[in-house]
Amino acid sequence: MGANTSNAMLFLLTTLFDLVLWAWLLRIILQATRAEFYNPISQAIWQITRYPTDWLRPVIPNVRNINIGAVIVAFAIALIYVHLIDGMLRLRYSEVTLVISAVLKLLVLSLNLYTFTIFIQAIMSWLGPGVNNPASNILWSVNEPLLRPARRIIPPLSGLDLSPLAVILLLQVLNRLLPLPGAFR
Repeated sequence: MGANTSNAMLFLLTTLFDLVLWAWLLRIILQATRAEFYNPISQAIWQITRYPTDWLRPVIPNVRNINIGAVIVAFAIALIYVHLIDGMLRLRYSEVTLVISAVLKLLVLSLNLYTFTIFIQAIMSWLGPGVNNPASNILWSVNEPLLRPARRIIPPLSGLDLSPLAVILLLQVLNRLLPLPGAFR
């Protein structure tokens, strides 16, 4: 019973932190790609991540299109997450390892986020090609910087765009190459 409770708590903690970190990563990506600000999805992400990030805006300026305040908040949340998991599982990693694990956690989540968004965009293009809605506009803004180079290399096959498949495969290979300890995945 104790092991099942620990596994359930670990799952719940990981899921909640992953969702929160995805929100901050989406904010960073949406600002970096200059996605439409008045899109309802952009507005929802903006509102969810507003207060800690907005408090840092006067102190920490953006660098080009990257919101450094949001990056710092995402890193702090990832660091809290790895500390909690380290304490829960009694792993006793060093502080340097925990900081590196927090950075790797953000990279893994970014790769997973891009994989998920590209997959959803591909499904939406099959179900309703040419349909213009807020979700497809945001997905296009987020994924186009990754898909454009792949489209230059991989031509359409009988009208079927295979570039999302190639990019998803590349993202998953990169994900598996990152040395994030299994406890933090």
